[in-house]
Amino acid sequence: MKRLKVIFLLILVSAGVFAQQSLQIPPEIQNAYNAGTRSPDGKPGPLYWQNTADYDIKVLFDPATRLLKGKVEINYVNNSPDSLKQLWFKLYPNIYKKGVPIKAKINARDLGEGVKLTALTMGGKTVATTNMTMEGTNMYTNIAALPPGDSLKINITYSYILNKGSHVRTGQVDEGSYFIAYFFPRIAVYDDIDGWNKYPYTGDEEFYNDFCNFKAELTVPKDYVVWATGDLTNANQVFQETVAGRLKKAESEDHVIDVITPLDLANKKVTKGRSAHTWKYEAKNVTDFVFALSDHYVWKSSSLVVDSLSGRRTRVDAVYNPSHKDDYEEVIQFARQTVAAMSFKFPKWPFPYSHETIFDGLDQMEYPMMVNDNPVQKREDAITLTVHEIFHTMFPFYLGTNETKYGWMDEGWATMGEWLISPLIDTSMVNLYGVAQTGMTSGTKNDSPIITLTPELKGSGSFTSSYPKPGMGYLFVKDYLGDALFTKALHHYISQWQGKHPMPYDFFNSMNEGSGKNLNWFWQRWFFEEGVTDMAIAGVNRNEEGYAIQIQNKSDKPMPVHLTLEYADGSTTKIQETIGIWEKGDSLVTIQSIGVKNLKRVVLGGSHVPDKNSRDNTFNVKNEKVVLGN
Repeated sequence: MKRLKVIFLLILVSAGVFAQQSLQIPPEIQNAYNAGTRSPDGKPGPLYWQNTADYDIKVLFDPATRLLKGKVEINYVNNSPDSLKQLWFKLYPNIYKKGVPIKAKINARDLGEGVKLTALTMGGKTVATTNMTMEGTNMYTNIAALPPGDSLKINITYSYILNKGSHVRTGQVDEGSYFIAYFFPRIAVYDDIDGWNKYPYTGDEEFYNDFCNFKAELTVPKDYVVWATGDLTNANQVFQETVAGRLKKAESEDHVIDVITPLDLANKKVTKGRSAHTWKYEAKNVTDFVFALSDHYVWKSSSLVVDSLSGRRTRVDAVYNPSHKDDYEEVIQFARQTVAAMSFKFPKWPFPYSHETIFDGLDQMEYPMMVNDNPVQKREDAITLTVHEIFHTMFPFYLGTNETKYGWMDEGWATMGEWLISPLIDTSMVNLYGVAQTGMTSGTKNDSPIITLTPELKGSGSFTSSYPKPGMGYLFVKDYLGDALFTKALHHYISQWQGKHPMPYDFFNSMNEGSGKNLNWFWQRWFFEEGVTDMAIAGVNRNEEGYAIQIQNKSDKPMPVHLTLEYADGSTTKIQETIGIWEKGDSLVTIQSIGVKNLKRVVLGGSHVPDKNSRDNTFNVKNEKVVLGN
């Protein structure tokens, strides 16, 4: 690399204006600062609180009819400073109820009666279900005031028919396989920003749940194996001895073990001989609980050390239909490598859970310790899909972000993780998920600022403002700070907010605090403002030192500058400048190359830098003393 220097041409504002910029704080966040629940430095406030619950779930599922009968006992704890006079519940399966407003594509034939409540008690007293008000996937009731610090025990008996078609993150996968999510009534989040989370689930926006403890007893017919969030506590009671032994071995082995093989399935040598089995799982301090089952899936498993200091291991599973062997056989390795990369490469944080199970389903959706991933035809797609969904372990599960309002707070990170980790699995890969679409649609009517609430996003912006744009924002800051400082800042954010509910301003301020830099000049322009993403080469001038290359930013969006300099002798030089080149608010900068060789052509463009118009990204040099125009 040749020695390079950068000349900043001040065009718009004086130095320091953007560096000292403050973000405009909305009233609900300012109220949280005033109340002491959150802090302007990005840390939880001294009076931060969040509610929680213990769930004891008992489910009987009949694959033949898809009828799920459940009983759930909830011990809800009010840690807020408020006396609660209502309880709000989430009945997510009601997106399949006739008449409920939805955004997802659901065939009318797959709609039914939704969740049926047959018994309800609160504090030991029977509550008539007619006293529960249903609003689509929300349900609420008035209660005697629940004071701060008190708890309330709720018992609900319910049932519903699991969907067979129109698979939206949950439902029947094939004859004998089911991925069952959102299957129990749960209490909605009550937080310091909005109070009750009253946003309905429409099948489009995702979720916001409290950190809770779960015990589940899942009863299914013989020959069915159940995988779930949390730890299986009765493996020896449900599995035949050989299978239970393999599973135990996998939890301490680096190499891949076939826990369930096609031969085991053919010989009915998987579960014990009873007509039904109850699978017992426990999970602590997680935001959700899901399970899946199949009577014909094979199971590959392995484990790896994720914490060098403690030696703690995480088990990784790939569970799939043997007919999908061509796609799924390598998934166990992709999953292992992802968990390892997350623990030691990016974000360099020990994988927080005891297992991660990739289940061969009909969607591309993440849950605590579980992934519902459809088979794909290309190996590259299997890698990126596996990485993306596992990366969600950190966001929104380890840090309980509000996906319903701020989808970018988890999808942007998963996208960045996909970009960084996929090439570690296959060095030939360059993953450009969403980059071209971001540039192409920037500045159009649906190109909303990233900070826009997720339910308000429209058209292409529903994708770009949730996935690639925030992912690029994180990536640009990483390049700007450098790996060490970025990791320090990110670890500061994670350590402050793990097991809690960070909001956007908590993230922005925490990264500022952790890095020791005021990044508001970038947060404001990239996350809060509209505008095209477009840069151009405005001119190339030869001078005594070499060449002065003028780069024009046609918007207010700070983006890295990646240049390839092609010389007359066939050699090339690459120049890369971070977003810091635009920190002062300039719209035109000059990058000086040093050297005496004749420059033939300059090309502007980077793999993860979106560009609305690439026609002005190439400049043919005439090698006169001064060259202007294109």
